[in-house]
Amino acid sequence: MTGAAARQPVSGLLSIGQVLSLLADDFADLSPSKLRFLEEQGLVAPERTKSGYRKFSQTHIERLRLILTLQRDHYLPLKVIAEVLEELDQGRDPIIPGAARRSASSILSPKRVLSADELCRSTGASTRFLGEAIAVGLLPAAEVFPHDAVAQLTALMRLAERGITPRHLRSVRVEAEREAELITRAASTRGVKSGTPAGDEEALEFAGYLDTVRSGVLRRAISGA
Repeated sequence: MTGAAARQPVSGLLSIGQVLSLLADDFADLSPSKLRFLEEQGLVAPERTKSGYRKFSQTHIERLRLILTLQRDHYLPLKVIAEVLEELDQGRDPIIPGAARRSASSILSPKRVLSADELCRSTGASTRFLGEAIAVGLLPAAEVFPHDAVAQLTALMRLAERGITPRHLRSVRVEAEREAELITRAASTRGVKSGTPAGDEEALEFAGYLDTVRSGVLRRAISGA
């Protein structure tokens, strides 16, 4: 099967243990051996660290949710699941065989929010560390967290292991707020209102450009070029 899963940088991704913890409530029978089997079958392709450890992105996790749901709820064999994934990889939204005209995208939508306990369990972070990240504004102060908070908190933990704690990153939040204001102003000059689908799409496009510029400046600063 081609394009088994989107490739992303290894940093900030989740380990097998974290993936199992994240999916345990919905798929209690999921195990490391089953994850490896799905990889061997070409259905999911996690990243690898230099030491050979598997790492999973949010895209991989959503893909696993779809595979496991198609197995458990729709009794599809792996060959048919592979065909469904192939169509998704090609940008189509296939209809699931025997699912009353239900499309893959309707099944693909994962649980989008996590409680603080679920977030800590998924990442291995302590509640104190999560509180530190919230206190400096790197994560929202809320009862529930968006699903991408898993990757964000994991990245914060990896930075903390290297001596860069959340309190060192206050400037990241401040700069992000400044950039958000800049993006909002730029979008408004183009007649696009924030909070609308078109406005959100425009803002995300601008944010992508800023990320490219920022990462280039950061790399040059690190290399001394």
